[in-house]
Amino acid sequence: MNNFDKYAELLLKKCLGMKKGQPLVITSPIECIDFVRILAKQAYEMGVHDIYFDFTDSYLKSYQLLNFEDNEFENSLFFNKKIYDEYAKKDGAFLMLSAEESDVYKDVDSDKLAKANYISRTSRPIYKEKQGKYEVAWCIAMVSTEISSKKVFPNDEKSKERLWNEIFKACLVLEDNPLDAWDKKKENNKKNVNKLNSLNLKKLHYTNSLGTDFSVELGKGAIWCGADEEMPDGTPLIVNMPTEEIFTSPLRDSTEGIVYASKPLIYNGTLIDKFWLKFENGKVVDYDSEVGKDVLKTLIEFDEGSSYLGEVALVEYDSPISNSNILFYNTLYDENAACHLALGIGFPSCYENGVNMSKEELLEVGVNQSNEHTDFMIGTSDLRIVGTTFDNEEVIIFENGNFAWN
Repeated sequence: MNNFDKYAELLLKKCLGMKKGQPLVITSPIECIDFVRILAKQAYEMGVHDIYFDFTDSYLKSYQLLNFEDNEFENSLFFNKKIYDEYAKKDGAFLMLSAEESDVYKDVDSDKLAKANYISRTSRPIYKEKQGKYEVAWCIAMVSTEISSKKVFPNDEKSKERLWNEIFKACLVLEDNPLDAWDKKKENNKKNVNKLNSLNLKKLHYTNSLGTDFSVELGKGAIWCGADEEMPDGTPLIVNMPTEEIFTSPLRDSTEGIVYASKPLIYNGTLIDKFWLKFENGKVVDYDSEVGKDVLKTLIEFDEGSSYLGEVALVEYDSPISNSNILFYNTLYDENAACHLALGIGFPSCYENGVNMSKEELLEVGVNQSNEHTDFMIGTSDLRIVGTTFDNEEVIIFENGNFAWN
């Protein structure tokens, strides 16, 4: 079995837990048709016969963005994703293959990008709700394309091959048995999850040399989660491949202070870099960015909840992706190289009994609600995080960018 076959098996069996007869949606850049064929062949052999192929092309999408009027986006399959709801109703699985292409949309008006993104996120409400509660299997995984690989390795004639190799390395595909390797990795991840949950944390205070100095509070029912997500029927999932993070959802109105991004962010295919956010009573009240400030504005103003945090995630600076010293220009990978935060919706699974709560009930207990969820990286080699427990005891969580107890 070659590395592409092993990667496909990992995504279908370990990440999605595919079952015979289960429907499947595969979203992929059109350049990755060869790998999609490998996925489809394996899926069919597993007894998965209902597969919807959702191919994307950044250039065609950008042509539409440049030429369409706002009222035309709803009729474009690039943006209107209501087909996802049909597959969510059938308990289908969703595999999203990702390859960021940050320069393609540089000439597109940020308001148009925001409009298209809004339609994409709001046209599939059933899927989004089931996704948040892990009632459908889903996974995001990176692929290598000519454009995205040249962004990562601009001076390498074999950039596409090199990026594929880095993907295989990060996803443990180069191990003799990737499925077993991920079982072991999940066990190590779970130790830190259990440690954090045992601390009964009420507050986290972050500081580093970039200027980050902010605090965020957790609710009584907050739960730290990691790589070992599972569906209500017990099916294990890995929703991000790869994953290094441990995360929870903070109290919506609790964030105070200023935070500086430590890595660039790609949002709607556009670069945002060297930016900071200032929070008061949980909300972004001021911000700036050297690159992409207008796009950062559309993110913060996407809807009522997009200016509040929905996630705080801990990732050790001394982690495999971080140690590669590669900037992937892909949030999936770059967020797994650094502690990060997310503006937008929080996770029902990160609150006690949250999966059985309505959106209104979640908001009432402090879990942010939004149609947006965008991660941005804040971790550095000197990041310090001091926690305060509900018993008002201080405990050092992170020291010099890593878990203090490791």
